[in-house]
Amino acid sequence: MGEYSIGDALKGFINKSKLRNGLRAVQIEEIWEQLMGKTIAKYTDKIEIINHTLFIHTHVGPLKNELLYQKKLIIERVNEAFDEKVITEVVIQ
Repeated sequence: MGEYSIGDALKGFINKSKLRNGLRAVQIEEIWEQLMGKTIAKYTDKIEIINHTLFIHTHVGPLKNELLYQKKLIIERVNEAFDEKVITEVVIQ
């Protein structure tokens, strides 16, 4: 049996467990401002990932419209930030 560091063992466990999606949901909230900028982050009420879909909640009408046009860019930025295909769809609410 090979030796693993605790970090490697935890990464392996998380990658195989159902906790992975929950961790991604927390991580997206932490990096949202870096990905989209301060203004968008300021007016975004809630961000969540459910089954490879990113849900963005905002009460600002013009921002909803702008985000609709940026769906493809949002998907690319999020997947690039996680270095894997985390989301495939974006829903603005």
